[in-house]
Amino acid sequence: MPIAPPTRSPLNGLYVILDPDAAQGRLLLDMLKQAADSGARLFQYRDKTSSMLASYRRALPLRQAAKDAGGTFLVNDRCDLALAVDADGVHLGQEDLPLRMARAIMGAGKLIGISTHNDAQVTAASQAGADYLGFGPIFPPGSKRDHDPVVGIDGLRRIRRLTSLPVFAIGGIAIDHVRSIIEAGADGVAIISAIAQANDVPAVTRSFVSQFRSPNPPVR
Repeated sequence: MPIAPPTRSPLNGLYVILDPDAAQGRLLLDMLKQAADSGARLFQYRDKTSSMLASYRRALPLRQAAKDAGGTFLVNDRCDLALAVDADGVHLGQEDLPLRMARAIMGAGKLIGISTHNDAQVTAASQAGADYLGFGPIFPPGSKRDHDPVVGIDGLRRIRRLTSLPVFAIGGIAIDHVRSIIEAGADGVAIISAIAQANDVPAVTRSFVSQFRSPNPPVR
């Protein structure tokens, strides 16, 4: 009897981005395990500065820990690294490989997310066959200085009408922002600094996860 493929986590809720630069020396593996134990199921490994070998050595145990927790694990930017660690997919920026080429490399069974920052990019990524979108920055990010213009809650509400894909809001998001972001139509929030700089990763994770247990669905 054939074995059914593992079921991926739904593309909604809390999306934890693990970045060694943002973590400032804290172990990403510990952060992932603590977040997973506290309800997080979507994880992305993002590393803009390390060598391929160093990134591979760091990503491999992260991928295994996410799998053990029943989570979904994605790699930022690099299709080669995503395939090397058998990630569930890749997340691309606007300056990365075109989605069509990334799909040819990754295959039909892998997820591809796209970072978007305006209406035109949302429409283009949706039409090109992305699986989900990141949209922002909603607020000024704590993890980068050279960011795109802040789009705000109004920008999120506007682009929600342009796509049926899952949308993750990103950029400077704190727990107090989540309810208004959900009401504006986001399916989830992606956080970097909020988790990387948390004194209590489990408590912060539980606070974010609990925001998505409301019976009220996002506005479409």
